[in-house]
Amino acid sequence: MKHAHRPTLAALLLLALGLHGAAHAASIKISCGAVGQELEMCKQAAQAWAQKSGHEVQVVATPNDASERLALYQQVLSSRSDKIDVFQVDVVWPGMLASHLVDLKRYTQGAEKQHFPSIVANATVGPQLVAMPWFTDAGLLYYRKDLLAKHGQKPPTTWDELSASAKKIQDAERAAGNDKLWGYVWQGRAYEGLTCNALEWVASHGGGTIVDANGKVNVKNPQAIKAVQTAASWVGRISPTAVLNYGEEEARGVFQAGNAVYMRNWPYAWSLSQAEGSAVKGKVGVTMLPTGGAGGRHAATLGGQLLSVSKYSKHPDVAADLVMYMTSAAVQKERALKGSFNPTVSGLYKDADILKVNPFMGELHETFTNAVGRPATVTRSKYNQLSNQFWNAVHEVLSGKAKADAALSRLDATANRLGRGGKWE
Repeated sequence: MKHAHRPTLAALLLLALGLHGAAHAASIKISCGAVGQELEMCKQAAQAWAQKSGHEVQVVATPNDASERLALYQQVLSSRSDKIDVFQVDVVWPGMLASHLVDLKRYTQGAEKQHFPSIVANATVGPQLVAMPWFTDAGLLYYRKDLLAKHGQKPPTTWDELSASAKKIQDAERAAGNDKLWGYVWQGRAYEGLTCNALEWVASHGGGTIVDANGKVNVKNPQAIKAVQTAASWVGRISPTAVLNYGEEEARGVFQAGNAVYMRNWPYAWSLSQAEGSAVKGKVGVTMLPTGGAGGRHAATLGGQLLSVSKYSKHPDVAADLVMYMTSAAVQKERALKGSFNPTVSGLYKDADILKVNPFMGELHETFTNAVGRPATVTRSKYNQLSNQFWNAVHEVLSGKAKADAALSRLDATANRLGRGGKWE
């Protein structure tokens, strides 16, 4: 009888495995944005990884506003906090945050070669790969196919055409009783989203990119002045004055409720516009943003998000495993199908399933591969200050507080002081 309670070999093995699992299971916290379906889709993928890996994962929601999120990250990282292991970072932040981030090259096994080289370059600071690309973005022009057809209009190719078309449809629809309709909605609040919009206006007029690749400030020129003046002429005319306080979601809300002819937004807005309950389901077209006319070009600001591991994580290897799972081709495909998030894995742009659900991804592939980068690489740690100065200068013009030439002259002087004549560090 003395052996009656001795555990079997199988039970001992299971107990050992259980203890081994408990000892090695880590709890990882990942920060995710919450624009549109971002947060929910991040949670789904993170939980799938947790089930697969046996580790725990907790998703931390962060502010929608990119500027507020960056400020929060800088606070968390500068205090060397281990409260967040994996950070969702904007494509323009790696240079600013690199000193706090793990070099992921030892974990990738060359997987970065599947992604767009321009975005990998953006995530590389010196010899270190401080982030893995998760999804890419470029500004797009959304339009109401039904309203354009009704009023005999074609999708505009220049800003002047957009302005005229928006005004014509807006006025005709209002005369017919649709008094809530506006011609064009976009992101006009004083934040990073306005930098993205304004860079598109300026670059599409041939007015440069605020600071060129050599670090020379190039924002004070006639084309840039004309671009900002043109945008200011929309406010109160084809765009509501409230646009001066719109972010992505405010613009989407107006457009998706059926109250705008045209909208500038990122690709994520497509799947939401086609969802059940959307007032514009089946009525939306997507095309390139307009040019500034002669000498201009179609310019879409490069956006996108990456995933990084904090140097202060207690479990960097596990956190890196989560990053590699979240940025894999399989997860990127699922996000493209469910949320119209543009993959960074170039091969997925030939995927028949993705192109069926998101036809614009194939049609506008060039828009994504040739998008205009913000001058973050050249201005490095000073980028956020530069962008802040740019969006505030543009906002003053849009709100009628300053003339475009005076505002851009002041910006030119400030930017030159910040960059010390091109020496940004």
